[in-house]
Amino acid sequence: MHIPLLNDILILLGFSVVIVFVLQRLKLPSIIGFLLTGVIIGPYGLSLIKAVEEVEILSEIGVILLLFVIGMELSIKQLVSIKKTVFIGGFLQVGITVGVASLVYNLLGNTWNESVFVGFLFSLSSTAIVLKTLQDRQELSEPHARNALAILIFQDIIVVPMMLITPMMAGENNDLGMSIFKLVLKSAFVVMVTYISARYIVPKLMHAVAKTNSKELFLLVTITLCFAIAFFTSELGLSLALGAFIAGLIVSESEYSHQATSIILPFRELFTSFFFVSVGMLLDLNFFIHNVLIILLIVVIVLIVKSLITAIAVAVLKYPTKTAILTGLSLFQVGEFAFILSKIGIEYNLLTPETNQYFLSVSIVSMILTPFVIIFSETIAGRFVGVSKKLGFNNKTDSDLNIGETIDSGLENHLVIIGYGINGSNLAKAAIASNIPFIVIEMNAEIVKQEKAKGLPIIFGDATQDHILETVHLYRARAAVIAISGNHATKTILKNIRAISDTLYLVVRTRYIAETSELLALGADDVIPEEFETSIQIFEHILHNFLVPEGDIEQFVEKVRSDNYQLFKGELKRPKTYIKNELADFNISCLRVRSDSNKFLGKPIRELDLRALYGINILSIKRKNVMLESVQPDDVLKQGDVLYILGEQSNVERFQKLIK
Repeated sequence: MHIPLLNDILILLGFSVVIVFVLQRLKLPSIIGFLLTGVIIGPYGLSLIKAVEEVEILSEIGVILLLFVIGMELSIKQLVSIKKTVFIGGFLQVGITVGVASLVYNLLGNTWNESVFVGFLFSLSSTAIVLKTLQDRQELSEPHARNALAILIFQDIIVVPMMLITPMMAGENNDLGMSIFKLVLKSAFVVMVTYISARYIVPKLMHAVAKTNSKELFLLVTITLCFAIAFFTSELGLSLALGAFIAGLIVSESEYSHQATSIILPFRELFTSFFFVSVGMLLDLNFFIHNVLIILLIVVIVLIVKSLITAIAVAVLKYPTKTAILTGLSLFQVGEFAFILSKIGIEYNLLTPETNQYFLSVSIVSMILTPFVIIFSETIAGRFVGVSKKLGFNNKTDSDLNIGETIDSGLENHLVIIGYGINGSNLAKAAIASNIPFIVIEMNAEIVKQEKAKGLPIIFGDATQDHILETVHLYRARAAVIAISGNHATKTILKNIRAISDTLYLVVRTRYIAETSELLALGADDVIPEEFETSIQIFEHILHNFLVPEGDIEQFVEKVRSDNYQLFKGELKRPKTYIKNELADFNISCLRVRSDSNKFLGKPIRELDLRALYGINILSIKRKNVMLESVQPDDVLKQGDVLYILGEQSNVERFQKLIK
C-alpha cells in the first residue's frame, strides 16, 4: 500500500537530520536547520515536497503542542502575576507598532485601510520561535522572558479582533459592534470554563486516571484534553494556539502536570519541527534573490523599530532598561499568526501579491535571525546600557530611584541576597531565624511588592547595574549570595561586586558543574552547582540504603566537596563497609564506633543494656573487614567497629552521638 504523505515525511525528516546535525556541530540552533530545510525542499526550492497542505496541518499540531507544554510549565497564579504586562505592555506594543507601520506605509502612497492592515501584520511576533528559543536556553523564568510571554499572549488574543476588523476595512457590511460584543462574551465564557476546569474537574480526572497506573490511558487523556480545549476555543472563534495554552494552564493546576509534560515533550519536538519546516517552505527564493537588498534593509528597520517599541512598552511598566531591551530584542520578528492574517488580507484585496511576498520574505528572514539575536541580546543590551551611562543618561527606573528610602543608611556587616527564588527565599528565612541583617535585590516587581508588604527588606532593581549594588551598601556588607538563574547576568554581577569589594565573602549559585571554574576565576569564594548538589543528595541516599556507615558517607561528601566540585576526579578512597543487600529490607542503620570513651569500649554487650537504655539492638559487628555474624552477650565493642543496629531513627541518632 502506497502512502504519498509518507514519502514527503521521509524527505522532510531526512533533510532535517542532515542539516540540523551540521548546524549542531557548528553550535547553531536547531530551529535554523528546520527553517533552512523548508527553504531547500519547499515548492520554491527543490520542490521535493508535494503534500504541502498536509505538512502545514502537521505543523499546526506542533504549535498546539508547543503552547500546551508552555501552559503546563506555568500556572494560573503565575499568569495572574503578569496580567499588567499582558494588557498594558501588550496593548502598547501592538498599538504603537500598528501606528508606526501604518504611518510609514501610508507615506509610501497606500490607502489608510491597506496601511492599517500592514500595521496589523508587523505588530505580531512569533510565539513558537521565541518561546522555543527561550525554553532551549532555559530562560523562561527570567524577567525579560516573562515579559515576552505576556506580550505574546496579548498578541494571540488580539489577532482575533484583527481578523474581525479586516472585512470591515475592506468595505464589507459586517456589524463590527455585534461581532466584538460576541467576542467579549466568548472570552468571558472561556475564562469561566478555564477556572472551573482547573479548580474542580481536571485535578480529579487526572487523579482517577493516575490511580489506574496505565501509562497509555494517562497519555490519551492528556492529549485529548489538549486537543479538545484547543478545538473548543477554535469553535468559539479564538485561536487554536490560545486554546492549547489554556489547556496547559488547566493541567498545570494538578499535581500530575510534570508527568504530563514528560510524555508530551517527544511529540512536541517532532511536530514543532514540521512547523518550522513549513514556515521555510513559504519563502520564494527567486523573489528573495532579486530583491535581497530591499528585504534585508526592511528586516534591519523592523528589528530596530519593533525592538525599540517593545522596549518602550516594557519600560513604561518600570522595568530596568536592560530588561526592556532584552524583551524588545526577543520580539522583533514577524510571527506565524501574521501568515494566517495575510491570507485574509489577500482575500479582501488589502494586500497585493508583491507586497505579500515582501512580507513573507521579511518574516522568514526575521524568524531565521531570531535565535541569533536572542543569543547575543545580553551583549547588545549590556553595551547599550554602558554607552547610555557614558553619555550621561540615567538608566534608573522610578522604582530604582526610590529604593534608597527603604534602606537603613547605617546598614553594615550585613548579607546581600541577589534573587528571591527558592534559594534566595530560603536563605532569607535562615537569616531571619539567625538574626542576621540582610537585604534582597529582586527584578520581579510583583514579588517585591508582595514581600515588601510583609516587611521583608527587599528592593526592586537590576544587580548588573553598579548603582543598585552601591545602594544596598555592598562595600559595607560582610557576605553576598548570587542566586539567579542566568549565567551571563551572574558573571556580570560577580565582576561588578569584585570591582566594589575584594574582601566580601561571595557565594554563587549556578546550574552546572562546567560553569564552576569560570565563576571561581572571576572572584567567587564558593560556587554551588545545583547539578552537583543534586548528585550528592542522590549518592548520600544510595550509600545510606546500602548501609555504609554515616561517618564514612560524611567523609566521602567532604572529600568530594574539597576537590572544588570535580566529582569523582582522581582516586577517592571508597568505604570498605558495604555489605550485600540481605539486610536491606529491614529498617537498619550502620554506624562506626569512633568514641574512645570507656562507657562503651571494653565492656560486654550485656552490661551496656542497649535495648533498655537506648532502644536499639546490635544485629552484627564488622571488625577489620571481618563480619561477626553471631553477636554474643559477652562480646565487647572496640574502637573502629562497624555496628549494624536496629531501632527507631530518633534512638539511632541519639546513640550515634554517643559513639561518634
